[in-house]
Amino acid sequence: MSATSQCRICGGAVHEFFDFGRQPLADAFVDPAGGAEEFFHRLAVAQCESCTMVQLLEDVPRERMFRTDYPYHSSGSTVMQQHFRATARHFLDTELLDPDAFVVEFGSNDGIMLDTVHRAGRRHLGVEPCKGVAEAAAAKGIRVRNAFFEESTAAEIAAADGPAQVIYAANTFSHISYVDSVFRGVDALLAPNGVFVFEDPYMADIVEQTSFDQIYDEHFYFFTVRSVQAMAAHYGFELVDVEHLAVHGGEIRYTVARRGARTPGPAVGLFLEREKAARITERDTLARFAAAVDRVRDDLRAVLERCKAEGATVAAYGATAKSATLTNYCGIGPELVSYVADSTPAKQGRLSPGSHIPVRSPEDFRADYPDYAVLFAWNHAEEIMAKEEGFRRAGGRWIVYVPEVKVV
Repeated sequence: MSATSQCRICGGAVHEFFDFGRQPLADAFVDPAGGAEEFFHRLAVAQCESCTMVQLLEDVPRERMFRTDYPYHSSGSTVMQQHFRATARHFLDTELLDPDAFVVEFGSNDGIMLDTVHRAGRRHLGVEPCKGVAEAAAAKGIRVRNAFFEESTAAEIAAADGPAQVIYAANTFSHISYVDSVFRGVDALLAPNGVFVFEDPYMADIVEQTSFDQIYDEHFYFFTVRSVQAMAAHYGFELVDVEHLAVHGGEIRYTVARRGARTPGPAVGLFLEREKAARITERDTLARFAAAVDRVRDDLRAVLERCKAEGATVAAYGATAKSATLTNYCGIGPELVSYVADSTPAKQGRLSPGSHIPVRSPEDFRADYPDYAVLFAWNHAEEIMAKEEGFRRAGGRWIVYVPEVKVV
């Protein structure tokens, strides 16, 4: 594990604006029978005073985070299935018109996006370091390379398959501290008029919604349009388009091209003006965000302690990676939340990282509804509340904490 006092992008000085203290690996669910000792790290976030990139001060070794048994499967959500199918169709209708066009996705997970590309008969390759989800993609007939995407990997792909018209990453690029190697890889692999497209959580949404649980070990960078524009320019590329997405609580899809290859669209300037007006990168804005984080912590604990005092039963819904930051920073364990329901089989029967809240199936949730349920998977609120309509009909009440704590 390495720490820094300089920006990983431009080398500028960084200003720490929040420290979540000692945190576990967000996706390392614990075997209640014991075994491997939990790994903890300091989770502190800072902003570069030069290029404005928001970043963690310590990065966890990638092999610890992205393991063979990595439990997250992108296809587990109906909303995300629809999102990635639409993404693939967009590429097929715009960038992949040539039947011989080649698309590479790194962090391809279980192949949810590439499946549509594969069915359309286009050349493709997923680059996925987690063996379990890579094998799930391969079982669908998708070409997958079980590796991390970096300069050497990209050069080998280019030599074997030729240039890629599209290089894509969803909720992956912001996970990677060594972006210099990634950009060199993109340079080696991308076709002259190709595009590098990535979508990741938007720092402006995190600040405006106080969705601080988006900050955990796997999310190393927190992008804004301004910081991505500066990052792309630093490595010889150009930001040519941006699009706001509703998924995962607010993301931006960034389109980057070789410098001068494409004309930047109007959305880039529009978002830069919005960010400037909202003062997203200003210290006083980040200070207000920090105060709001502590207010949510205090309010949520107060609600849960009141429920406990009244003898009410409380569970949670969605054993998300982001909930590790919430439970560990707020000091929420099984004494306040008896269990968390989650549909991922690999998580069921285990304990949540650090806080050790038991993970059970949604069927257990439905068999004996609690009085209250904390919605850890708040970014899938509409989908979950519709699926669990019986909970509301039985008199159950949801506790939400983004953008503020309330019982609904």
